[in-house]
Amino acid sequence: MSGLAHDAPDRGRGPHSRLPLRLLAGVLFAESLAIAGITMFLVFEILTEVPDSYGAAIGITVLCAIAAVWVAAIAVNTMRGRAWVRGAVITVQVLTIAVAIGSFQGLMARPDIGWLLLVPAIAALVLLFSRPVIAATTQRD
Repeated sequence: MSGLAHDAPDRGRGPHSRLPLRLLAGVLFAESLAIAGITMFLVFEILTEVPDSYGAAIGITVLCAIAAVWVAAIAVNTMRGRAWVRGAVITVQVLTIAVAIGSFQGLMARPDIGWLLLVPAIAALVLLFSRPVIAATTQRD
């Protein structure tokens, strides 16, 4: 008996091979917390300031809250090694990079915010395409 199970690669199950997966989940959890903080700030702004449009202000706040929950769900399922998170992580990070690039330009450019968005997004994409993360998220149970 050749022991096919023993001949298979690690598939992301060893303690060291799961580190990139945990780092990716950590980046996603940090992004989720940042979005939740922005949501709380927007709620505070709605309650203390007079927006040009209450509908738009509430809409943006609700979208931020949904985004925070969604990114947290992606992070949880990243830790579980779900295959669908790869597409979700790419989508979130591409959108984050788009906002970061917008932060570098224009009349009200904020390069500091741009870098705070760009660095974790690139780190998440690099981790996502690392061999251990791909192996851990390709498993089918």
